[in-house]
Amino acid sequence: MNSVVPKSRLGRGLASLIGEPAPLGHRLPPEGEQRMVSIAEVKSSPLNPRKDFREDELAELAESIRTKGLVQPIVVRPNGMSGGYEIVAGERRWRAAQKAGMHNIPVIIRELTDREVLELAIIENVQRQDLNAIEEASGYRELVERFDYSQEQLSEIIGKSRSHVANTLRLLKLPTGVQSLVQQGQLTAGHARALIGRADAEALAKKIIDDSLNVRDVEALVQTFGEEGSTGGNRRARDKDADTKAFEKELTDLLGLKVEVRRGSGETGTLTIRYGNFDQLDYIRQRLGGG
Repeated sequence: MNSVVPKSRLGRGLASLIGEPAPLGHRLPPEGEQRMVSIAEVKSSPLNPRKDFREDELAELAESIRTKGLVQPIVVRPNGMSGGYEIVAGERRWRAAQKAGMHNIPVIIRELTDREVLELAIIENVQRQDLNAIEEASGYRELVERFDYSQEQLSEIIGKSRSHVANTLRLLKLPTGVQSLVQQGQLTAGHARALIGRADAEALAKKIIDDSLNVRDVEALVQTFGEEGSTGGNRRARDKDADTKAFEKELTDLLGLKVEVRRGSGETGTLTIRYGNFDQLDYIRQRLGGG
């Protein structure tokens, strides 16, 4: 007697080949599930910190995909709101695959929260060095403001020093015009950091580009122009930001002596430790010497 094959099992092999959505209630493994899906089902994510995709680079990658195919799968998550999938990592490859005329692409589907999506997107882009410094800073700020990350947590997650995180975030204090020059690749992060807190930042940025100045040239330039910029005037101490004040308090509490930080041009500055007698001076010497 012929047995009846349950309807739920019919076409199972075909479904796995064409990337039919998983049944309702299907739980994905933590590492995700790889399959082929229609490229039309995949959408970009508003959480992706990378906003700039150069057409010449996309065209070059599209040509490679036409020749060799899309070797590395794109990481996505189910898009519960509108169906299909939202890109977690690999938007550049997805865009190039569209240019290459691909209809189906390999993906790894993972169930992730918004926080995990942003975290993974930043990690992937930073590791690939795909983000410009302003995009990187904007991603860090999103994690700090939206998900309450500390700079220490960020440094551990992305594998960069805390000072790198802090200095990158400081770039967002630059005028919008200077930030745009960094995004366009006309200024490096090193150039830009030397301009933070200056009223003449945009004028100096133009001079840097026109004269093809390197970072050391810029540091010498801002020293020459002084704190007030090219318009002249008396030098004045810049207002201390919250991070500088917190750093002073932390060191003051640690040493039990008055500590003051004075910011110079760019990333330079002076650290002053005040002492009241020779015993305190000797105490400082012992602390610095590890005694």
